[in-house]
Amino acid sequence: MPKAGFWAIDPTRKIHFGKDGWWYANDERIQNQRINTLFSQCLHQTAAGSYEIVLGRDRADVEIEDTPYVVTQVTGYSNQGVIVRLNDKSEETLAPQTLSIGDNDVLYCRVKDQEHPARFLRSAYYQLTEYIHEDEKSGKFVLRTGETDYPILPIQCKGQE
Repeated sequence: MPKAGFWAIDPTRKIHFGKDGWWYANDERIQNQRINTLFSQCLHQTAAGSYEIVLGRDRADVEIEDTPYVVTQVTGYSNQGVIVRLNDKSEETLAPQTLSIGDNDVLYCRVKDQEHPARFLRSAYYQLTEYIHEDEKSGKFVLRTGETDYPILPIQCKGQE
């Protein structure tokens, strides 16, 4: 593509993924939803653990503000499994044992075969609360799926790993 005078990713711009689920270039929010989705779908983790966007032959290092994915929607039934939709438009069954709560009551889980952390956007968090209740014995919040209660534990340290 560079021969045609077009680069899919401008290497001179700093690209980062915000905790709000939007992509930014030089600290300006990318308003085009299709580009946001494309960047999320082309996000790859390097062997060193950092992230980059790979579009054909073009590559760009990216900074991740909090998590490389965000949960945008929650659907399903607690007795059959809760489905989460991610910012890359993929859907998967929530792994309830991976739920954790961070600073400012932000909810996290692990996605993509539990290899990556994901932050719940506020709307998805509220959708999940339909399946959460307080355990009478422990006083802790749990997510019930089927006959099993999964405690939602606080993150022990900064980060989601």
